[in-house]
Amino acid sequence: MDFLFHFAESGPRPRVLVDDFGLIETDGQLCGVVPSKSTVQTSCYNGRMSSRDQLLGAMAELLWERGYAATSPRDVMARAGVGQGSMYHHFSGKHELAVEALLSIAGKLTAESSVLEGEGSPLERIKRYLSLPRPGAQGCRVGRMTQDPQVVTDAELITIVADAFDTMLGRWEQAITDAISAGELPASIVPAELARTLAAVIQGGYVLARAKGGQASMDAAIRGVMGLLDAANAALTADPLADRRRRSTL
Repeated sequence: MDFLFHFAESGPRPRVLVDDFGLIETDGQLCGVVPSKSTVQTSCYNGRMSSRDQLLGAMAELLWERGYAATSPRDVMARAGVGQGSMYHHFSGKHELAVEALLSIAGKLTAESSVLEGEGSPLERIKRYLSLPRPGAQGCRVGRMTQDPQVVTDAELITIVADAFDTMLGRWEQAITDAISAGELPASIVPAELARTLAAVIQGGYVLARAKGGQASMDAAIRGVMGLLDAANAALTADPLADRRRRSTL
């Protein structure tokens, strides 16, 4: 593949170079990529974003698509549309960039789980969180990191992942505890155990959806677990005295 550069006949010629990563720069702006056996979609970012934000956004996308181990600095720069100079001006290397990008990704996961602390009854909040849109076939942005061999052996990266899940599980547990106190779920339920069951259903839904290449498995998993919650609530409504007796023995 040939790269053609068209310059104005008048005025100074821009400085063109090909850096060590195969990225072609013109006066500091990426304008092409030397073809290689492994390429990624190039930049779709606009000029209103800073080069730092472009790099963070590109790394976040590639972590989701490829994982940390399979993403190179060249891939990130090509996706971001910035050159080597910009990347190493903002970040010491791939690892520092990945840490900041993963912190941003994890922050979005924990922000979504704040629904569990929002308005409505505890059971309504639980079901509202379960009902959030989740692109099953694309996988969980945070959960997928646990399958990356370099992430699970990197103390800083895996801690970000674990902390995100811990925050989410804590909110699950509190919402379930509140639902039990409100008489919406049986007193026999152990909040910590149900919290992990619900989290496992969501993560399992991602795995099944990716295996099948479609959204149906994720949607079915969510419908199934909400049906179980509704059944548990309906049983209390049908025989509230039984649950009160059970509470008195706990």
